[in-house]
Amino acid sequence: MTIQGNIVDIKNRTIFKGEISVKDGKIASITTANHNQENYILPGFIDAHIHIESSMLVPSEFAKIAVTHGTVATVSDPHEIANVLGVKGVDFMIENGKKVPLKFNFGAPSCVPATSFESAGATIDANDIKKMLENPDIKYLAEMMNYPGVLFDDAEVLAKIQHAKNKNKPIDGHAPGLRGEEISKYIAAGISTDHECFSYEEALEKLKKGMKVIIREGSAAKNFEALIDLLPEHYPNMMFCSDDKHPDDLLLGHINQLCERAVAKEIDVFKVLQAACINPVEHYNLEVGLLRENDFADFIVVDNLTHFNVLETYINGELVAKNGTSFIKTVAFDVPNNFNTTPKKVTDFQYKSTSKKIRVIEALDGELVTNQIIADALVVDTNLVSNTATDILKMAVVNRYQNDTPAIAFVKNFGLKEGAIASSVGHDSHNIIVVGASDKAICDAINLIIKNKGGICAVTETAEKIVSLPVAGIMSNKSAKEVGEAYAILDAMAKEMGSKLNAPYMSLSFMALLVIPALKLSDKGLFDGSKFEFTSLEI
Repeated sequence: MTIQGNIVDIKNRTIFKGEISVKDGKIASITTANHNQENYILPGFIDAHIHIESSMLVPSEFAKIAVTHGTVATVSDPHEIANVLGVKGVDFMIENGKKVPLKFNFGAPSCVPATSFESAGATIDANDIKKMLENPDIKYLAEMMNYPGVLFDDAEVLAKIQHAKNKNKPIDGHAPGLRGEEISKYIAAGISTDHECFSYEEALEKLKKGMKVIIREGSAAKNFEALIDLLPEHYPNMMFCSDDKHPDDLLLGHINQLCERAVAKEIDVFKVLQAACINPVEHYNLEVGLLRENDFADFIVVDNLTHFNVLETYINGELVAKNGTSFIKTVAFDVPNNFNTTPKKVTDFQYKSTSKKIRVIEALDGELVTNQIIADALVVDTNLVSNTATDILKMAVVNRYQNDTPAIAFVKNFGLKEGAIASSVGHDSHNIIVVGASDKAICDAINLIIKNKGGICAVTETAEKIVSLPVAGIMSNKSAKEVGEAYAILDAMAKEMGSKLNAPYMSLSFMALLVIPALKLSDKGLFDGSKFEFTSLEI
């Protein structure tokens, strides 16, 4: 097989008319050739940090859409399913990913559970990590979210890191806002990347101290604009990622969109492409071709180097997508789950109080971090209730692995004027999380999730809609098109109910993410992520 086009040699910063010869899945030769082709051939795009589970798709279905956008590989942390099913969940992701051509590169989840302050479905300890890292399918130690454990020399945390060092496998970081001596110690432990930077200054400090910074632009957390100006000078040590990508967004684009936006800012195209195509392969030692002779034939054909419209995607020499059509077929797979709670009553969500002031989680659109604010309490018949007039809404987290008392808190900026929205995608332990305008709506939404053993839903007095997620309670067994369209309908319904958030369900899923400051809610109670301890709802 031979392919002609304008060949983009990123490392040597040249573009030339040429021809690629492919044999047995590898590039046999790259030669100059006179032709009339105006298209460009370049290495495929790589998402340098993503939780496939957050697309609500299993890997094989994720692949079908990702290749249409020129993605040939991902660096994937299976942390989400590991919190539900443990090592068996990671094995599921690896085996399902192997059924399709896209090159998934999974890590060993370093923090399962993420903290001891929440109930997860499984535990992965240092001995489990050691065994996982012996598997050649495990490419790295996934994000070390327990940065307090690193800073305070927690023996279990350091043992996990040491196992990765012993196997010479990279260690991913997760240190939002960590600066000064603390980030220096974190890096000295052997942690090499961070995708959690949310300011230019924070990212610059980490780069200067030797870290690789991954620019994240997902469905909820959007740090591209804050960090992209670092790329022109620091491109050898930067990459792109989505971290979390909801299915409707994935249907529209992937890393190709970030390349387009970066070039539109007049950043040198070779620097942009090095971050998008080359750096992840070299940092993680991926078995992904870089458009060189004897490399795997992993490359894409685009119409131009401005918009990066993907015309063809090749993986191991196989044409896997052309003009927006994926040639990857649907594959059969098992549907594992872990859902062991029973329906709740409205009274389970009542919170008896006479307090006049309460601590409130302030959700920030496009951010994983939240603020802690103090607000007036609304008490009706000794029960703290939602105040739709001030947008101080009741939220709850319900343990889905066993029957337990729901944890209650309040949140601002979800904006619901009626009903409730709920999800069993609740990072990191994936308990059920809900926000609503009334206790009854909250209860109805929770019970709809429980009935389906996982999903995301919206309920009002006159309607209820759900996208079922039967695979571990966090992924669908359907196609991206089906899930994306159903999700878009739910997203629209939440906004009709009053939400002004860009991605209300993605934002909801992070309201239980304790490792991101400042205030979050676990199934065990309200949690101060800045102090890393529980705190009181009532003032």
